[in-house]
Amino acid sequence: MVQGQVAGQQGQAAGRPERIRAAARRPWARELAVLVAYLAAGVAATWPLASYLTGKLPASRDVAVYVWDMWWVAHQVIHLHNPWSTSYLAAPGGLQLGYHTLVPLLGAAMAPVTLAFGPSASYNLLVIAVPGLASYAMYRVARLWLPTLSGAIAAGAFFGLSAMLTFQAWYHLNIAYGTVFLPLTLEAAVRLRRGPTIGRGVILGVVVGASALVNQESAVMALILAVLALAPWLAGTRTRATAVVRLRAVAVAGIAGVVVASPQLIAMVQQARAGGNATSATSLGYTTWVANLPSLFAPSPRLADDGLAGLGHIYVSQTRLETLNTFGVVLSLLAVLGLIAAWRRRSAWLLLLLWLGGAALALGPVLYIGRHLYLPLAQNWEGLRVSLLMPYTWFIRVPGLSVFREADRLALLGLVGAALLGGAAVDWLARRRVWPLILVVAVLGALEAGWPGSPGGLPVMPTAFPALDRPIAADHSGSIVVDVPFGLDNVPSYGLEPAPEAILMATADGHPRAICYTSWVPTQTIAATKHHPFYVQLNQAQLGHAPGPAQVSRARADLRTLHVGWVVVWQPESGQTLSRYLSATGFRFAYRADGAAVYRPASVSGG
Repeated sequence: MVQGQVAGQQGQAAGRPERIRAAARRPWARELAVLVAYLAAGVAATWPLASYLTGKLPASRDVAVYVWDMWWVAHQVIHLHNPWSTSYLAAPGGLQLGYHTLVPLLGAAMAPVTLAFGPSASYNLLVIAVPGLASYAMYRVARLWLPTLSGAIAAGAFFGLSAMLTFQAWYHLNIAYGTVFLPLTLEAAVRLRRGPTIGRGVILGVVVGASALVNQESAVMALILAVLALAPWLAGTRTRATAVVRLRAVAVAGIAGVVVASPQLIAMVQQARAGGNATSATSLGYTTWVANLPSLFAPSPRLADDGLAGLGHIYVSQTRLETLNTFGVVLSLLAVLGLIAAWRRRSAWLLLLLWLGGAALALGPVLYIGRHLYLPLAQNWEGLRVSLLMPYTWFIRVPGLSVFREADRLALLGLVGAALLGGAAVDWLARRRVWPLILVVAVLGALEAGWPGSPGGLPVMPTAFPALDRPIAADHSGSIVVDVPFGLDNVPSYGLEPAPEAILMATADGHPRAICYTSWVPTQTIAATKHHPFYVQLNQAQLGHAPGPAQVSRARADLRTLHVGWVVVWQPESGQTLSRYLSATGFRFAYRADGAAVYRPASVSGG
């Protein structure tokens, strides 16, 4: 009997490896393994970003407002209210968020995490996961084009782990996740071409429409991808019956896309009708946030962190680091080799057009070669000097595309083509089993991959300020909190840039804020803020201009209509002018915590 039990256990042990091998051969297991590997590689490529889960964030206003977005969307979802309008910024007038980087789809998807663990946890999880998700999305579409698994895996890594995309994970959540939709769109379009059914048309439309709920600029790029993929296919129909089937599927895709994107589109139309945005073309960055010709193909500045400071400095010496827009040397060379390997395929030449077309658009309406500016065929447009030779000059004149204000982000569109061509080069090597050379490519590619934060280290801030915020959170009156520096950011003519900590703290105590930090500030919001003498004189006082007795009197009268319960001064040394103004308008010092000073109306008892 004992011998039988031992024999049975040995049989089970012998069968276990076979069951594991059988499970590994299943498609879902392979896909899961690839996804997990990409997610792990994304954590490594952006380290120390994953360590921020312990309770900190990059000290950036952009990051703070993304956290606020997570909180605001979750708040509106559970109350079944419109997230595209708020009175919790620029209070009491509030503002519309149709053109703001609200990322409503991400906020809604992460609402359970936000409600359970807070908006900072949602934000940190999203940015940690995005390189891996982007890699997997590109891998999926590469599997439709490349015969080997190695080539597809390489294409995914070139895309999602690129310095260009991982840089966005650190600073611009909407751009990073909007870029994930580019390969998703291409995959959906290719599958529609191979089988033009109503269902696949709906899938393509949902993907493009959903991208508009994450980042409207990315939705434009997704639409460009869909058109490039489908236009030759539609033009190549030979029979009427085939044309009807294809047109029906594309029409369904268009309808589905509009339906899914309709909440965002409606919010944008409403904001435009209500006064649009106050920012002029000269302050939008059309000629500022642009790539330059050498930098697009320069070595990644990531190399400086790998001990190759000389190579890493080449990019930084040519252009600013607002958005990292270089394909890198390794991917650029592999993309050329991939084109050579697949030159007989028409799709390879379309990918080349996509790569170089995205690069050309990223140059903007002017031509920078290094630090030198050139304006061939110069023309005045909206108060700017632009070049008629540059594709972007004509791109932003298309109705609806003038809001595409940062040209260098269009390099991400070119990254789709470059990554697939780079994967084709690895695919060619894999089919010839040149594994030592593939290993060399992997090592060199890893040196240029990823982004660890700003050179010299990125300042961090805590996710909460309990000592400072506890009394404010205990106040359930719904009173307005006025933060100093006070201002409507992205409106250079009014106020100072708000402190990121102020935006972050708003997600914890739930009080409306007088400050505003959004991508676009409607003219109505500026007018409403300037209508309040208290805010106008506060702005003057923080700049060191003492108001007169009559101005103070009007500010005190205005305060009786504002319901301001707290003033938080984040500046270590706010200045005597500001202190005297707060005292003259009826505020007294209450307490100091976390480096900030808090004032309360003198009529309110207690601290």
